[in-house]
Amino acid sequence: MTDTHTHIYLEEFDADRDAVMERALAAGVSRMVLPNVDLTTIEPMYALHTSYRQCTAMAMGFHPTEVKDDWKQSLEVVESHLDDFPFVAVGEVGIDLYWDATFRHEQQEALAAQVQWALDRNLALIIHCREGLDDVLSVFSRFKSLPTTVMHSFCGSVDDVRRCRRLGDFYFGINGIVTFKKSAIPAILPEIGIDRIVLETDSPYLAPVPNRGKRNESSNIPHICRCVAQHLGIEAEEAAAITDRNAATLFSLPTL
Repeated sequence: MTDTHTHIYLEEFDADRDAVMERALAAGVSRMVLPNVDLTTIEPMYALHTSYRQCTAMAMGFHPTEVKDDWKQSLEVVESHLDDFPFVAVGEVGIDLYWDATFRHEQQEALAAQVQWALDRNLALIIHCREGLDDVLSVFSRFKSLPTTVMHSFCGSVDDVRRCRRLGDFYFGINGIVTFKKSAIPAILPEIGIDRIVLETDSPYLAPVPNRGKRNESSNIPHICRCVAQHLGIEAEEAAAITDRNAATLFSLPTL
């Protein structure tokens, strides 16, 4: 199985990171994609990837909640790292208006710049979108074509799925929220279809049932996989195999 979005390099895992990695591998999660957050997370992400090259891949980007007055300088630093390693995507990037809309325009411009990075380098794009889909799609509409894109932690509606697909080649990241009792995600899974779903944890956040409320980690991917399979009426093994292939296609990775 593949965890297409995990932040195991963050300080929440400093005390037991190696054990967390071993638990993921023991649970059958044989590949993990590490998206960057900001300038402070680049080196910890590099360190984790260097220690686990065989089972990790990295994405480089600047998270929308980190966009402040100095966003242009920060973007220059992030872009300067794009030749350090063979990254599989630009991410995570996007629009987040949930906490603060002060830098809404700046988030849009930062996103546009990073979409161009992905296009220029033929990389996939990992989109973080929280109460900002209209803004994300507005930025996307500036481009004649888009990178292959995954909507990370997707919680939108059937109509939102269709709006994305009208613009380009989209995948949808499904994480622990799908297991929550009042989650609306199960209802949109048939619209997405198993051929466009990738599994993710967003560790250390959003742990699935039965571990909800605890620190999340990549070893929880099987819980998410089984839930997705159940709602789509397929076997968990089939869901694991198809979502692995989806991840490989999305990020131009070898098939597991």
